[in-house]
Amino acid sequence: VQLQASGGGLAQAGGSLRLSCEVSGRTLNSYVMGWFRRAPGKEREFVARINWSNFNKNYGDSVKGRFTIYRDNAQNTVYLQMNSLKPEDTAVYYCAAGIPLTMTTFRYDYWGQGTQVTVSS
Repeated sequence: VQLQASGGGLAQAGGSLRLSCEVSGRTLNSYVMGWFRRAPGKEREFVARINWSNFNKNYGDSVKGRFTIYRDNAQNTVYLQMNSLKPEDTAVYYCAAGIPLTMTTFRYDYWGQGTQVTVSS
C-alpha cells in the first residue's frame, strides 16, 4: 500500500488549502484514514480521522470547526479541507491508513511522505 499526499503550500492566515491523499496498491474501503501533522520542534499531532463509511469522523481540538475530512472511496482518495488557517497550523501533514483496535484506538500501518503547509500571518 502506498499513500501519496499532495496539496500543501503557502497560505495566508484566514485562507484555505485542500490536501489530498491518494492510496494505491489496495482499495481504501477497509481502512480508517487519518491526517496527522508535525510542526518543527513539536510532537506529532492528530488532526482528523474518518472511517470507511464516511459517517464517523473525529477531529483534533485545535482544528475542530475549521478542518473537514472526507473520502472518495471510488477514487481511493481522502481529503482534508482546511479553512480559516492560522499560523499555528504550519506543519508537515501526513496521511495514514489504519485499522481500529478498539472503539477509540487505531493502528496506522501505512503512512504517506508528508506535505508541507505554511501559513503566514
